[in-house]
Amino acid sequence: MLVMLVLSVLALAIANPSFRNPANLLNIIQQASMVGVIACGMQLMIISGGFDLSVGATAAASGCLAAYVSLQMGIAPGMVAGLAVGLGVGVINGSLIAKVGMNPFVATFGSQAVVTGVLYALTNARPIAPLPREWRELGFFNIGGLTFSSMVFIVVVVGLHLVLRYTRFGQHIYAVGSNKVGTSRAGVKVDRVIIATYAIGGLTAGIAGVMLTSITGVGSPQAGTTWALLSIAAVVIGGTPLTGGVGGISSAVVGIFALTVLNNAMTLYSISAFWQPAFMGLGVLFAVGYEASRQKRKA
Repeated sequence: MLVMLVLSVLALAIANPSFRNPANLLNIIQQASMVGVIACGMQLMIISGGFDLSVGATAAASGCLAAYVSLQMGIAPGMVAGLAVGLGVGVINGSLIAKVGMNPFVATFGSQAVVTGVLYALTNARPIAPLPREWRELGFFNIGGLTFSSMVFIVVVVGLHLVLRYTRFGQHIYAVGSNKVGTSRAGVKVDRVIIATYAIGGLTAGIAGVMLTSITGVGSPQAGTTWALLSIAAVVIGGTPLTGGVGGISSAVVGIFALTVLNNAMTLYSISAFWQPAFMGLGVLFAVGYEASRQKRKA
């Protein structure tokens, strides 16, 4: 999939001068950043043998709470509050799965409904605005054209890659995804690993929610409705199976950039917004089908 992504980028760069414009390339990184951060957290959860359908609602709740608290206490406490919400929802999801024994689909679908319902009730489904100008200043902050959200994305990618590849906790995530029973018999606290993994997934959702608030300058309860499915699709497109035990952060990065490049290309070629979801779906089906057929031939 990395080869296909590189070839697609090269083809678009040759065919369309607007695509290879440095400003557009930097824009692609920013467009990928929010869902990309969530996809990195989702990658860990899928490696451990699960997934989280509540990340979009969690991101919206984090962004709204960050916006509300910033109006009362300032932007820094608001950001901390937003991240705390994401971390808390992740811990709850992990506990429901590890301690109660719920299926990840049931647990995270239920928490998604609860978070969305509470958020809509508290906000009357209305955005929280106007916000302090520091939010927009943060959202527009850049170094050499690389925006704040893009820099956060890069930090998350590098950080979680190091966690997965070079820490004992990362090794335990792979082990739990491969064989929970065997890993438990080896002395690993499987419950703790699962809870910690979902806590990281919730935290990345909180980070994405805060990033969105900084970019838009509002706390929107309707934000992130498609982020859960997009992040799962990105991981799968990158070549990680949903069975757990294998994969890496690079898979999430390749997958999210594949989706973002496709979306950017459709925008540049003025494809109707009504058709774009259909083409995105076809792209996902093609990529996953290609990877599945390739694995089948290897077997």
